[in-house]
Amino acid sequence: MNDPSIESLKASVLNPDGNGVADNFERVVNLVRVLRHECPWDRKQTRESLAHLLLEESYELIHAIDEGDEVELKKELGDLFLHICFQVILAEESGSFTFSDVFTSLCEKLIGRHPHVFGDIVADSETDVLKNWETLKLREGRISLLDGVPKAMSELLRAYRVQKKVAGVGFDWKTGDEVLEKLSEEIGELQGATTKTEQEDEFGDLLFTIVNYSRFLGVNPEDSLRKATGKFMTRFACMEREVQASGRPWQEYGPEELDVLWNKAKSATSR
Repeated sequence: MNDPSIESLKASVLNPDGNGVADNFERVVNLVRVLRHECPWDRKQTRESLAHLLLEESYELIHAIDEGDEVELKKELGDLFLHICFQVILAEESGSFTFSDVFTSLCEKLIGRHPHVFGDIVADSETDVLKNWETLKLREGRISLLDGVPKAMSELLRAYRVQKKVAGVGFDWKTGDEVLEKLSEEIGELQGATTKTEQEDEFGDLLFTIVNYSRFLGVNPEDSLRKATGKFMTRFACMEREVQASGRPWQEYGPEELDVLWNKAKSATSR
């Protein structure tokens, strides 16, 4: 026998009462609740089993942003929101918290961290805001300034986040030129490394310093590297088409010919 409450949820999903934001929000939430009850795959899922999918959806969303594809962006935002709903509904089922708890916590946190908007603190620049932000986090009970930096982040972005946090309390280089000097120093130390362990250590220091310099340029290193990799892939695809059209295998191409193909691909994809 069908569960009348589930049948009611199904009806609200298939025939929503309205098309406003609140109506559509409730429709998505009810849809996930129905899936949790009716779909064998959805019934099996846990927070842990969905974690990697949440990460994948985030990457797909970023890809849509990079491509400037509004249609895909809309779809990927929906997919990400679906996973957020799923996580909250799992919490509701275990009695941990509800959507209302999530939204209340978010509002209280943002109001508390913006005393320059909702209080009498003065913050005339982005730097002032960031310094206040990190100080307020410590007042919330965090033991270390670096608490909360996710280990699951890419290490490039993790280094960026760590550096921004310590810079927020004044532990930072004064100018970008100082970082460039440090960069030259790190390159020299890498060149002088003689063992694999030393080379790994010095290469890590070099990368960390490059990330530091990105902050002074106002560039996010993760975004920059992602775009550079995408640009390389586009240009290499142009080379592949040329090689395939020639009927010759890659092995027959010498370095000079490959340079010609690469420069041709760069010209064709310049922007």
